[in-house]
Amino acid sequence: MLDLKDVNVYFGAVHALKGVSINVNEGEIVTLIGANGAGKTTMLRTISGVVKPKDGTIEFCGDSIDRLKAPEIVGLGISHVPEGRRIFSNMTVMENLEMGAYTRDDKLGIKKDYEKVFARFPRLKERRKQIAGTLSGGEQQMLAIGRALMLKPKLMLFDEPSMGLAPLMVDEIFSIIKDINESGTTVLLVEQNANIALSIANRGYVIQNGSIAIEGKAEELLKDETVKEAYLGS
Repeated sequence: MLDLKDVNVYFGAVHALKGVSINVNEGEIVTLIGANGAGKTTMLRTISGVVKPKDGTIEFCGDSIDRLKAPEIVGLGISHVPEGRRIFSNMTVMENLEMGAYTRDDKLGIKKDYEKVFARFPRLKERRKQIAGTLSGGEQQMLAIGRALMLKPKLMLFDEPSMGLAPLMVDEIFSIIKDINESGTTVLLVEQNANIALSIANRGYVIQNGSIAIEGKAEELLKDETVKEAYLGS
C-alpha cells in the first residue's frame, strides 16, 4: 500500500532522512521506533506532504505522491493523527469531527460515520458540544483519532499516541488502534513505547539518526538484543 524508496529530507544543512526505504502492506500495523530526533515524525510529515523530500519516491496504492500537496494526499485516503494531538482547541468536539470530513460530500455516509465514532468513543458523544480544549488529554487523543477516522482513511498515520497519557489510557488508546486495524484500516505507527508498539504490530523498523538501522517482524524485534538494550528497557 505504501512504499518509500531512498527518501532524503533536508532542513537547511541538516540531513533529517537519509535514503529511507520502508513499506507498509495493506492490512498491516507497521511500527517505527527510535530515539527522539531520529526522524520518526519527519517521516510521517513527509508521507503526509507537509514536508517535501529532496529526492526519492513515495508511492501509495501504486501512485506517486511525493510531489503532491498535503490536501491532495488527504483526499487519497491518508489521515494523520499528529504528535501532540493538534485538535482545534477553540472549536467544539462536533466541529472538530466535521473538520475531519471536510473532503467528503456524502452527507448520509458522514452521518453514519459520526455515529461510528461516537460508538467507539462514547465520551466524545457525551461531550460533543464541549469546547475541545477543555477535554482531558486522553479525550483529546480520542478526538484526534475520531477526526482522522471521519476521512474514512485507507491508511492512518499515528505519531506518538501515548504521549502524556496515564498508563490505563495508553492501554485503551492502543486497544483502539488495534481495533481500527482489525476493522480494515492499515496503520503506520510511530511510538516511543516500543514494547507496546511492537506488541500490536506485524512488522517494525528502527530508525537511528535519519537512517533505517533494523527491520523485521515485530516478534523478532522484541527478541533482538540490540533493540532490547536500546529501546525495551532490558
